[in-house]
Amino acid sequence: MDSIVSLPQRIVEWLSSQEDMKDIKFFVEYPPVNKAVPLRRTIVAVGIENIEIVDKFVANDDGVLERQEYCRLARIKANLSICVPFSKGGHKCHDIFTRITNALTFRTNLNILESGCVQIKSDRDTDALVMTGWFLMEADFCPADSTDENFESFLDKELLCGSHIRNETIHVTQNDKLKWNEQFVVGTYFGDGGSSQTVNVGFRPSFVIAYVPGFPAVRVNFTASTAKTYFAAGSELSSSGIVITENGFRTTSGTVGGATLALNEMGISYGYIAFR
Repeated sequence: MDSIVSLPQRIVEWLSSQEDMKDIKFFVEYPPVNKAVPLRRTIVAVGIENIEIVDKFVANDDGVLERQEYCRLARIKANLSICVPFSKGGHKCHDIFTRITNALTFRTNLNILESGCVQIKSDRDTDALVMTGWFLMEADFCPADSTDENFESFLDKELLCGSHIRNETIHVTQNDKLKWNEQFVVGTYFGDGGSSQTVNVGFRPSFVIAYVPGFPAVRVNFTASTAKTYFAAGSELSSSGIVITENGFRTTSGTVGGATLALNEMGISYGYIAFR
């Protein structure tokens, strides 16, 4: 269901979950539900009169308002139709309205801008006293920041900031930030003489270079075999002896074209550069 259409139902569910309002029956304003005649318990219908979602502006040090690219302000005006049995008296309508407003004000991070109610009427069809109330609430959503909003059960963050959150072309991911701030990692590892060794760098590199510091790319021994000491691997292509893994890279031993892949010799200190 669309988030805006389901908003009244979300408010009803949140209010119904409050322990001190278990004596009240909440339901959405439309379609109406059947009511007992005469009315035996307090019921409250919830409806939405207006929703306005706007960009958020914050004054800078010079007092000039600047648009916050990733933030939105939502202003929602909700209506309440409070019905109580005749026997409870008109003061019960005001009591219910106060309890609801206090719950939204002090148990959520909502900003209640305005609230009010109008006169109490008598409904002879249900033998009930009916009072109409309303409140204008404002919510501040910034998807770039973490949030501990305790009313997400009826306010959808993606509804308010969806143009940014759901746009994969412009959305800045955590991995994007890491690429900007920490474009590569430089480290070392020691050869253990095994047939292979896995080096963990904490992410899947896009490109890796591994080498023996102080040695040329190829070490030639005219009385023995030639040894390769410089290796590179990318996401698509790589030299023999090294492959990209999910968290780093893996070296392998062997001989290729008469040259030994000397990337994991016992006791040798190797260096590497891993690019994000």
